[in-house]
Amino acid sequence: MRVFRRGRGPRIPRAAWVALGCVPALIAVVALVLCAVDVGGAREKAGPPVAARPAVAHSAPRPQIVPRSRWADGSMPDQPPARYDDRVVAVFVHHTDSPNGYDCADTPVIIRRLYEGQVGARHWDDIGYNFLVDRCGTVYEGRAGGTGRAVTGAHTQGFNHRTAGIAAIGTFTAGAAVPRAMTDAIAAVAAWKLGLSDIDPRAGVRLVSSNSLSRYPKGAVATLPAIAGHNAAFSTSCPGAALTARLPEIRERAARLQGRPPS
Repeated sequence: MRVFRRGRGPRIPRAAWVALGCVPALIAVVALVLCAVDVGGAREKAGPPVAARPAVAHSAPRPQIVPRSRWADGSMPDQPPARYDDRVVAVFVHHTDSPNGYDCADTPVIIRRLYEGQVGARHWDDIGYNFLVDRCGTVYEGRAGGTGRAVTGAHTQGFNHRTAGIAAIGTFTAGAAVPRAMTDAIAAVAAWKLGLSDIDPRAGVRLVSSNSLSRYPKGAVATLPAIAGHNAAFSTSCPGAALTARLPEIRERAARLQGRPPS
């Protein structure tokens, strides 16, 4: 039945007005759908998302590390660019062959003197050790380049690549007392650095000698402890008999810090 309004032309039913009023909303919904499809397509064209790096099975927390700015000063010569390896698979433990009875508040001055001896007298480009630990267990950044990166050090002839050097400040020959705080700190640094590559601190690792000044000729493949004394790779008494005797304990503690079961 046709309904006429009082004026000219037919009257449009109320239901029709409601339907017409919905048209703009429908158009808006369609537009939003098309927009969403277009955004999704643009995202796909940009390439798949970057895959997350696989989690390390046995990691350890990063210990507190005092930055090198605490012992370095503005008079230091310009540093050449740091050199890097792809990862750290072994740690060499050293001692600095310096006096033991120091005040830990003087550690920055001691490190500064070690730096001056290695750079000045030996003409190295920087201090050789990646980290130094004092008798109170405080860990200091040594060689420049970033504590979290695989910085190539100058601490072990033939085996500076893919390794980190940790120096215990003092002399730890036979009969010397090795503070527990110091060995705990060495274990913490070793556990963290080796954990970044998922290396068991108690394991043996294969390293290639880069020169013939070590115990191994250039190019030789050596299987060494993941936490080794300097004397494992070089003809030296470093890190001293007393500290060498503590290496098994350091390895076990580092393994525990990585969450590994006891051996």
